[in-house]
Amino acid sequence: MATVAVVGGGVTGLVTAIGCARAGHRVIVLERGPVPNPASTSADQHRALRVLRPDDLDGTLRMADARRRWLELESVLRTSIFRPVGVVTSATPDELERALDTARQAGLSATAVAPKTLPSVLFPAGTGGVLDPAAGVLLADRFLRAAAEWLAAHPAVVLRPGCAVTGIGDHEVILADGITAEADVVLVAAGPWTADLTGPPVVLHRQTMVYLRPPPHLARWWASAPGVGRIGADRRAWLLPPGGGTLLKISSDAVCREVATTADPEHGAWAARLLAEPILADAAGYAVVAVRDCHYATDPGTGGPVLSRIRPSVWSRSACGGSGFGTAPLVAQEILGAALEVSA
Repeated sequence: MATVAVVGGGVTGLVTAIGCARAGHRVIVLERGPVPNPASTSADQHRALRVLRPDDLDGTLRMADARRRWLELESVLRTSIFRPVGVVTSATPDELERALDTARQAGLSATAVAPKTLPSVLFPAGTGGVLDPAAGVLLADRFLRAAAEWLAAHPAVVLRPGCAVTGIGDHEVILADGITAEADVVLVAAGPWTADLTGPPVVLHRQTMVYLRPPPHLARWWASAPGVGRIGADRRAWLLPPGGGTLLKISSDAVCREVATTADPEHGAWAARLLAEPILADAAGYAVVAVRDCHYATDPGTGGPVLSRIRPSVWSRSACGGSGFGTAPLVAQEILGAALEVSA
């Protein structure tokens, strides 16, 4: 049996804590705010879970594994957290053929979709769609609440909300009050602030998202609609459908920018730019309910997510946007492997 300290009560931290507790390890979760924390980078109504990664067979198989693990978590928590509505990605004819080929190699039943079957969505000229039926929507906030409740009731887990961490050493976490918590394995998953505690350096991004309510005559259509990606003027936009208590969400990499800090959000002009994107047919009929900025961090070299082993006992996972939510069970599996090594 190992003792695992998790710094950060977002999706990666909570999924890891659940996995380690289920495997018989002692777990302590340290979070500077409440658990779950509505100000965390994981907090959101919903996030996409894409399985098919065109031209990336290994990535597709990894995401199929992530989906399986999410369904297992759904069973553990006894809470519906995954809406299997599928995700459609716009594709040129060549891209469509490659995507279908990747799906065949991975054993997925992807299909071509004509844009006319999704009349409320604007597809870029010259593109159709490929439907990944294994994909869908993760109800993010619902999962975070259910995970916190499950962990709070588990005898091997200690939740420490309102507990600031000021330093990380090998096998130890240094708290703001000077007390040191010892652990066999430490995971630092404290959002964009992870790099301040452990490194390595990251690039911080701010992403603007707009939440909409469809017009009443389209409410039933949207209730069973899939997520849609690679739309908009430059094919960098995406949308997640409403359902399960969530709103319709749109965003685009066109409104993603590098920033120096998470402070001082300035989403007004960026939201207007996003709403001007060709994403929705008859967009004027949709009511804007909310606008939100989220932050995520990427590796300066690869532009991808960061999972680093800083010391033999210390792992670091910076926040990495929507993809980070979907892949959280895979990160948790790596940390659980480290805990098993210690206790072997």
